[in-house]
Amino acid sequence: MLATCPRSPPSFPIAWPQWCAPHPGPARATDDAEGLPHYIPSRKLRNPYLTNVRKTDRRYWQTYLKEPEHRCLVPVSSFAEPDNRTGDDKPSIWTRLARDESRPLTFFAGIWREWESDRGTKVAPDAGKHLAFSFLTTDASPDVAPFHPDATPVLLLDQSARGQWMAAPWEIACELQKPPGAGTLRAVAAGKKEDA
Repeated sequence: MLATCPRSPPSFPIAWPQWCAPHPGPARATDDAEGLPHYIPSRKLRNPYLTNVRKTDRRYWQTYLKEPEHRCLVPVSSFAEPDNRTGDDKPSIWTRLARDESRPLTFFAGIWREWESDRGTKVAPDAGKHLAFSFLTTDASPDVAPFHPDATPVLLLDQSARGQWMAAPWEIACELQKPPGAGTLRAVAAGKKEDA
């Protein structure tokens, strides 16, 4: 799943995917990456960074979900999902989804943490403290399922849902982990992984 950020930041606490960091203060652009680090002792993971949070009852996620200060809003104007039903021998077809053709700002429910390590490459090391985030997913919504039947990001579609996510105890905030209703999203582009 790929998310596209709006071009200008709103004036409230958020996380900016890829080129902006999650934090509890006012919006500010930084260069931090998506995906919380996840380690399994004695196993080398193909991708040690977890972007999607689905099984919220896992102890690893509970550490962050139960504390509102580790929750954030991840702004997107659209997101893309791969349609893998074309078969293993063919490339995935990417479908970009948004609230409508104008791609208005919306938010995923996210969690964040500070992490100290090297997130760079051998050529361009980036050692130090980083702010990393992941976002919640849920069952595929009726609008997403035709393209990607596995999951949908948890969308916070109004101020009430965003406030609940950012401040409510986990026992209440977890009620937001459900797919949006039919007609909430629409396909706005297809074919390319990257957005125009």
